[in-house]
Amino acid sequence: MSKTWKRVYPNTSMRRVAVVGAGKTRFGALADRDLRSLAVEAAAKCLENGHIPPSRVEAFYLGNFAGPSFVGQNHLAPYVASACGIAGVPATRFEAACASSGSAFFHAFLGVAAGVYDVALAVGVEKMTSQTTARVAEILASAGDLGGEIKAGATFPALFAMIARRHMHEYGTTREHLAAVAVKNHANGVRNPDAHMRKAITIEQALAAKPIAEPLTLYDCSLISDGAAAVLLAPLERASEFTSAPVEIKGVAQTSDYVALEEKEDITTFRSVRMAAEKAYRMAGVSPSDIEFAELHDCFTIAEIMALEDLGFVKKGEGGPFSAAGCTALDGRLPVNASGGLKSKGHPVGATGTAQICDLVAQIRGEAGERQLKRHSLGLAQNLGGSGATSVVTILSAA
Repeated sequence: MSKTWKRVYPNTSMRRVAVVGAGKTRFGALADRDLRSLAVEAAAKCLENGHIPPSRVEAFYLGNFAGPSFVGQNHLAPYVASACGIAGVPATRFEAACASSGSAFFHAFLGVAAGVYDVALAVGVEKMTSQTTARVAEILASAGDLGGEIKAGATFPALFAMIARRHMHEYGTTREHLAAVAVKNHANGVRNPDAHMRKAITIEQALAAKPIAEPLTLYDCSLISDGAAAVLLAPLERASEFTSAPVEIKGVAQTSDYVALEEKEDITTFRSVRMAAEKAYRMAGVSPSDIEFAELHDCFTIAEIMALEDLGFVKKGEGGPFSAAGCTALDGRLPVNASGGLKSKGHPVGATGTAQICDLVAQIRGEAGERQLKRHSLGLAQNLGGSGATSVVTILSAA
């Protein structure tokens, strides 16, 4: 067990863990696909990438936010696992809003690190476009506070609009700062063949787009998408059995906080992100300045700006100017969302966490194609559930 891990898990003896396989589907409005076929495709690609048959998987972890509401299917973990050819092993579904598969990945890591399993598969999937936009908004809102926010008619665009307004008031953040995030992520998405929206936009287009919830426009909001992503985990000491390019999980942490905005001391920061980041940094033995690139949870443009601050990449209030100055571009000081992020790549909520891990793995392995970064040996993924009620932060490096 690494000495740095002892700082986070002082009373346990844990093995070092690697990602030895990764696979995902294209993201988009996939009318001809159902939830199970998406998950099966991602899992099959992942297992092929890890050079093992389904029969060798010892535990199956499924991240899915609202399959029962979106497609009417319950008991999803064995439903999906059996279709993947995996049976006779624990198959468990994790629900943590948009951090569902980040949570599945975190628990798969714990199972392998603790020595309970040697081969674990974490799959994230969501089929959202089978419902109307109004119904999707209603389903997503159920990740908020039922007794207060939802009863008052709030949706997540409304909640993040309030967050953005407060951030503007406190720190001088502008609509131009928000638009800069959207423009950058759309530019990156053009380079991603699997992205939902491969469309470049200008600052002027972002600012003039249809208003959704003041100050957020259409281009400040992530997409309603279908898709799946899968990650295969094994002990680092055995990683060579599966791949010649293992990626080590240097640090990973999941934390929680209040669901309702009114219960938070300050809505311009997500305490769960700060706590998860602190644990992941300690576990990895690194600091924010060591991170070379990141995949951040830009469900709304203000969320990427806040994540830059909460993760310690910039001081509070500096996320907007940092983005507008081009520091998060592919050739910037800290490339963020080279994949296009949720804004352009797409946001099938149950798949987002594992998809971020797949994107880190592709960069670290040098397999990211047109969006390949020059510095790519140490990356961070930040997956958010609701308005900060769940956070998963993961740090990966070349093994």
